[in-house]
Amino acid sequence: MTRLLPEGLEISISKTRDLPTADQVARMQHLLLILPVSPKEELWNQLPHGDVLAALIRRRPSHAHAALASHLPGQGRVGVTISLVKAGDPLHKKQSELRKLAATALTEAPESVGILCLGFDDNDTAMLQGGAITALMLKSFPMPKQKREPGPLSRLRRLRVFGAAPGLDLSRLRAEVEGNNLARWLTALPPNQLDAGGYRRAIEELAQREGWEMKFLGEAALRKKSAGAFLAVCQGNADADAGIVRLRYRPARGGKKPALALVGKGITFDTGGNNLKPFRGMLDMHEDMQGSAVALGTLLALSRLKFPRAVDCWLAITENRIGAKAYKSRDVVVASNGVSIEVIHTDAEGRMVLADTLAMASNDNPACIIDYATLTGACVGALTSRYSGVFSNRESLYPLLVECGGSCGERVWGFPMDADFDEAIDSNIADVAQCSQDNEGDHILAARFLGRFVDPAIPWVHVDLSASHHKGGLGLVPTPVTGFGVRYTVSLLLDGQLLDQLPPGETG
Repeated sequence: MTRLLPEGLEISISKTRDLPTADQVARMQHLLLILPVSPKEELWNQLPHGDVLAALIRRRPSHAHAALASHLPGQGRVGVTISLVKAGDPLHKKQSELRKLAATALTEAPESVGILCLGFDDNDTAMLQGGAITALMLKSFPMPKQKREPGPLSRLRRLRVFGAAPGLDLSRLRAEVEGNNLARWLTALPPNQLDAGGYRRAIEELAQREGWEMKFLGEAALRKKSAGAFLAVCQGNADADAGIVRLRYRPARGGKKPALALVGKGITFDTGGNNLKPFRGMLDMHEDMQGSAVALGTLLALSRLKFPRAVDCWLAITENRIGAKAYKSRDVVVASNGVSIEVIHTDAEGRMVLADTLAMASNDNPACIIDYATLTGACVGALTSRYSGVFSNRESLYPLLVECGGSCGERVWGFPMDADFDEAIDSNIADVAQCSQDNEGDHILAARFLGRFVDPAIPWVHVDLSASHHKGGLGLVPTPVTGFGVRYTVSLLLDGQLLDQLPPGETG
């Protein structure tokens, strides 16, 4: 398992409002300076070499990017990157600027970076400082590469925040970064290395390191549980390595019954099965396990934060291959909760493996279930890859779900879950059709299908990860693989207090 933070990274926080001296700046190899748009003259006057920095900004072409890189005069090779941020801009725009700012600051591979944010109120200052720290840690994380000459690695070893604002929570930033890095690293691994067996071994190593209890339900065990939906998908695989992983995190005095169950789709490669994908549609299908990686990364972040409640994590791990034994359209299979399913399209395999996994998670009667899946192209069509979709069997949760996405920078949008959508997945020969033949609103139909396998007494949130891959990076994350969902879930639990807001009852 790779190291999830730069080795030996030291982060120091100076809470005094005194500005850094020229000597302190000189001890940094790079200074990252965040100022308001059109900084007032007194701000420049407070800064070491402020007159020079102001002149650099004024000479900048009006069409240039907000981040400006230069070197401080008389300070050897001390670099400086300046970004002008508009306080009233939405959070996602500020985070995008911080992502680009971090990339510019790390261009010369400094070992030490100072962060100075001036001219904002405490809330904005804390957000910008925390965002800059997060962006630097995410950018300095090495994603999997196996080139003969892998290129320069980050040398970042020391961060210093000057004039830290109240509310800057370093332990939470580290936990969220580690969880996101784990999710991205696993997702980016080549499919011949992170096949089902390799994934299970990686999880075993992580579980042993973190002290999680792990149980693996292989294909034989799943047959005993009559998990026909999951087994239908894996029956075309060359190897019998597929299965469902259950991890248990139990803090001291957290109780044995899970307050939360995290469920993730882990299709390590998706050919589409007999309904074979075209070339471009199959090219990045090793990323189809990102839902499980996000669930795993979230569990890691909660463990790092010593989350006080018991959490289970369920990961549905298999490939979806073609072959003589692969499942077919119009097959009828029965899931572990007794619901019969008419197969319509073999490339709708994600909802099949989640069906049995959600049913098993429900059997433990957690207070809440959250599942994550790169489930439907329809959700990307509806939202693009900037947002992810959320669905719930508790309509009253939607404002909280959307608000937490906006407040942490991983934006989500809630979709309807009205019962009349079920008309599109009626089956003449089974309890439910796997999907509709015409594909209209498939993201909603997929959620309605999954709801058949969740105990209606349990509040449930389904996250369709349409923002799992975004060209150029998204928010603070610098890579196309985003790990979307780790930061979001931590925000739901810690800021939104989701587990204390759970309503009784159910929607239609």
